[in-house]
Amino acid sequence: MNITELSKIESMIYVVRGQKVMLDSDLAGLYEVETKALNQAVRRNLDRFPNDFMFQLTPEEYQLLKSQFVTSKSGRGGKQKLPLVFTENGLAMLSGVLNSSRAVQVHIAIMRIFTRLRGFLALENSLTDRMTRLEDGTNKLFRVVFERLDAVEDETPILKPNRKKIGLKTKN
Repeated sequence: MNITELSKIESMIYVVRGQKVMLDSDLAGLYEVETKALNQAVRRNLDRFPNDFMFQLTPEEYQLLKSQFVTSKSGRGGKQKLPLVFTENGLAMLSGVLNSSRAVQVHIAIMRIFTRLRGFLALENSLTDRMTRLEDGTNKLFRVVFERLDAVEDETPILKPNRKKIGLKTKN
């Protein structure tokens, strides 16, 4: 698969219930099968798909997702049932249920994308940790500077108003 196809697949990944998932209809398109056929294959093998591998969207979740992509209007050939979504583990299991060379190619591409997304997450966590440590160090440094300034200020005698000014004198 080329970069354009990988970007297309990446845009099909949504976050639902705190998990990265893909819709049954998107997967069916990638695997070049009908959504109905994909779901039938899954339902014949339900023991392979526990709730953390696959779940059906609630009406509210589906409405939220519909706002992110274009769908047909209800009553005009739109979805009759709420879609199934598959987590990364569900996608891995799905490859065992669908046996075709296309399914293998798509599965490999999807796994590469999920691996890349995990890498981005690890990098983000690493950068966040570094920023937190830097911020903590900076806060400690400023605390020391302000404490020393306070100490110097306490030790400095109050200037008398009639005292001579020190410095260069200008002619006026």
